[in-house]
Amino acid sequence: MTVTHRESPSRPPEPRARQPAPPEPRGELSSQVDRALRDGALLDDPAQQRAVTVADPYGEDLQLALYALYELHYQGFHGVDPELEWEPGLLALRRLLERRFLSALRADAAPQTDAAQALADLQVEPVGHDTTSVSHHLEREGTRGQFREYAALRSLYHLKEADPHVWVIPRLHGRAKAAMVAVEYDEFGAGRAEDIHAALFADLMRDLDLATAYGHYLDAAPAAALATVNVMSLFGLHRSLRGALVGHFATVEITSPPGSRRLAGALRRLGAGPAAQRFYDEHVEADAVHEQVVRHEVVDGLLHAEPFLDRDVAFGVSATGFLEGRLGDRLLTRWRQGASALLRPLPDSDTRPQGDPP
Repeated sequence: MTVTHRESPSRPPEPRARQPAPPEPRGELSSQVDRALRDGALLDDPAQQRAVTVADPYGEDLQLALYALYELHYQGFHGVDPELEWEPGLLALRRLLERRFLSALRADAAPQTDAAQALADLQVEPVGHDTTSVSHHLEREGTRGQFREYAALRSLYHLKEADPHVWVIPRLHGRAKAAMVAVEYDEFGAGRAEDIHAALFADLMRDLDLATAYGHYLDAAPAAALATVNVMSLFGLHRSLRGALVGHFATVEITSPPGSRRLAGALRRLGAGPAAQRFYDEHVEADAVHEQVVRHEVVDGLLHAEPFLDRDVAFGVSATGFLEGRLGDRLLTRWRQGASALLRPLPDSDTRPQGDPP
């Protein structure tokens, strides 16, 4: 099922860049995490529990604190001891944050159908222009500045594209595992480093005069953007949520081709370079294949082996749509007000130090 990849434009090698700095705190919880990452200090358990209980589960403080703790399992932060990845106090705080976030998602995004119907619903495209869709907006009327903001926010995931989904592979078996690995093989370039999807997104960012360093735009990203990345780590890092992770993955693969087609069209309309266009063109082609494999092999294989996970898969679909909807509302509301959707607006050109090839 491997997709045939186009020849990649040659890229000069880039020097190894250091890890991103820890993000600037946005409240009590993220300040706790910041202090712990820098000097190991944490509040006592009762104080942590009180702070988490009153925190907005989708708010800036909780989502940033959770993002920073999850990042210890990915690339980490400059100057932060990698041994903190498994520090018991940080894991205990992360668990409190996760429970608050997951409880809110279960209340706000409870599935209304079974997994099969939830996935079938994703294939229904709206007729005509969808005023609630970011990709529709960018295709028809979005500005270059708005697309640059969109790319900066999406870089928090796309510069580690597919990494969160890999966590589920040891939790699958049989058909589901074989098919999941096959799709991930494509996501990681099918053996070609230059075709890793994260590397293709870095090329897109260069064409849009954006910095490509991993995590560069974290401090500019609002909570609604952080939540769309955090939910992947939440589902991926817990075996008990393997069904939800598969539901999330299926949602991404099913909705990607039409959305990517619109975003590629937007980039052509805006005169972006060929590398920018290639990223979304690649996803139109690759994800059309992946969609079939994920639905008929990953999801069906999982539910054949573990039918009791049906509602979890449906929850993954529903939670993904809910969080993407919140992000879309944030972007479109701010853009229609003539304002930046970022916490820190981008300069006209953002060609500050570039990062490693992902």
